[in-house]
Amino acid sequence: MLIPLRFLILLFPPGLWCLDAGLASAQTFPSRPIRMVTAEAGGGSDLVSRVLAQALVGVWGQQVVVDNRGTAGGAIAAEIVARAPQDGYTLLHYGSNIWLLPFLRKNLPYDPVRDLAPVTLTARAPNLIVVHPAQPIKSVGDLIALAKAKPGGLGYASGGTGSTPHLAAELFKTMAGVDIVRIPYRGGGPALNDLLGGQVPMMFPVAAAVMPHVKSGRLRALAVTSAQPTELAPGLPTVAASGVPGYESVSIQGLFAPAGTSAALVNTLNRQVVQLLHTANLRERFFNMGIESVGSTPEAFAATVKSEMARLGKVIRDAGIRDE
Repeated sequence: MLIPLRFLILLFPPGLWCLDAGLASAQTFPSRPIRMVTAEAGGGSDLVSRVLAQALVGVWGQQVVVDNRGTAGGAIAAEIVARAPQDGYTLLHYGSNIWLLPFLRKNLPYDPVRDLAPVTLTARAPNLIVVHPAQPIKSVGDLIALAKAKPGGLGYASGGTGSTPHLAAELFKTMAGVDIVRIPYRGGGPALNDLLGGQVPMMFPVAAAVMPHVKSGRLRALAVTSAQPTELAPGLPTVAASGVPGYESVSIQGLFAPAGTSAALVNTLNRQVVQLLHTANLRERFFNMGIESVGSTPEAFAATVKSEMARLGKVIRDAGIRDE
């Protein structure tokens, strides 16, 4: 006996049909190549994206195409994914630029909370406080004492405006109560070159970029910016344990889908990616790149994004940082 459509609608509301469609989509995902949009080639997000994409090919049996869209500070990459179909075939892998840009620029074409669905944290990298060895600074305590003795007389090199090394320095400036001055560069590479040459006294770079120079003695590391000591910088104390309680600044990366992607599909993506991130192979590959492998629930990643927006958004506003 055929049941009239109007009775089917009463028995199975449209919302339930959507839920069933989401579950079906998750169960058959993926059936074609996936596009992973990320930052410029050669950067930290790109390197992690390529390792992750290669590993996911083995899980999904589909090609994962890494699409580098690093211009406009990540705004173009975020907009591409925010406007993509909500089917899991276009994903965003990026760092904090994505959720901090609203504090740095006006009229962005996307909203990080409204337009993107967090899937999982993927990677984390601490920064170091490093000085040129000619400087009479052997510890964070020495740095604070010198900065307080000479307000505005001590500068730090910094690449991109609003980057993690820039904000790590501004957070230190606020929490340590010191007046250190930013010396801006077009990128982290030129800034590091001038630090190595002694043209600038200090920097807050990502650990992976400077550990070889620390080991060779060309730079002196004072502390690591993570909340806990890390094997990526063995033997170094944290900034928090060196006189600035509560200080923490790390570079984090994560995977997003377009907002509106079904919960079932987001959970499927999360489960498969997190399983990979916890494998010994990926942990070792990331570690050799100077990065810690991380995996989280979508909810934990969303909470991290909102927490970082509140904490670092205040630093950006208070320091009057703009990236026009």
